[in-house]
Amino acid sequence: MLDRDDAFWQGTAMTVPAMADTAPDPIRPLPRPLAGLALLAIAALAVLLLGWLVARLPFAPDRAIVEGLRAWSGPRWLPRVAVDLTALGGGTVLTLVVVLVAGFLLAQRLWLTALMLAAASWSGGQMVEIIKRIVARARPDLVEHLVPVHNASFPSGHAAGSAVVYLTLAALASQVVPERAARRYLFGAAVLLTGAIGTSRVYLGVHWPSDVLAGWSFGTLWALGWWWATARTRAAIGGER
Repeated sequence: MLDRDDAFWQGTAMTVPAMADTAPDPIRPLPRPLAGLALLAIAALAVLLLGWLVARLPFAPDRAIVEGLRAWSGPRWLPRVAVDLTALGGGTVLTLVVVLVAGFLLAQRLWLTALMLAAASWSGGQMVEIIKRIVARARPDLVEHLVPVHNASFPSGHAAGSAVVYLTLAALASQVVPERAARRYLFGAAVLLTGAIGTSRVYLGVHWPSDVLAGWSFGTLWALGWWWATARTRAAIGGER
């Protein structure tokens, strides 16, 4: 019987290269996770370049979407729901999610998954703050802000942070959850939650749409890079337990 730590991706076409069929290459024991780190660097540089462009060039769709959403406003209950949704991408909630999930993973003796989740979340948050300071894009001033804000606009910290945490959580969990239906549920929930949080930032008038798109893109690539690095590390060390 396969241990649950070694049975990830069972039943799908996407598999981490198995060590049971072929012996590990003695010449290249563990540089493979560097590919994941390279992807992280590419993600940061791409978002930084995009931020430099949008902060200095006119971007008409940004203005039209922000003004259009406020003119529409939606049903009376929507602002309250948007405020509640946006809180799920805040630093306090994201930190609490990471701590609780990492604790659960440690209780299951999945120490590598817990460590990688914590490292991905912390490093992703730090990188977003660095990019914000470098780009220094101003917040939208077209409409009233429905929630308080205190730092630069690009990229959206809520969009990037929710993508980093929720998508990384789903991606890493997929490596230790054998049931296909459970993996699909986790990914679906992570995508829906990340999408709702980012959209709420534009609706509340505190971010340009391009800020949110950049945050989503950064968080998705960040999660993919850590998924790759975790999978290769697990394969190289022969599991977690």
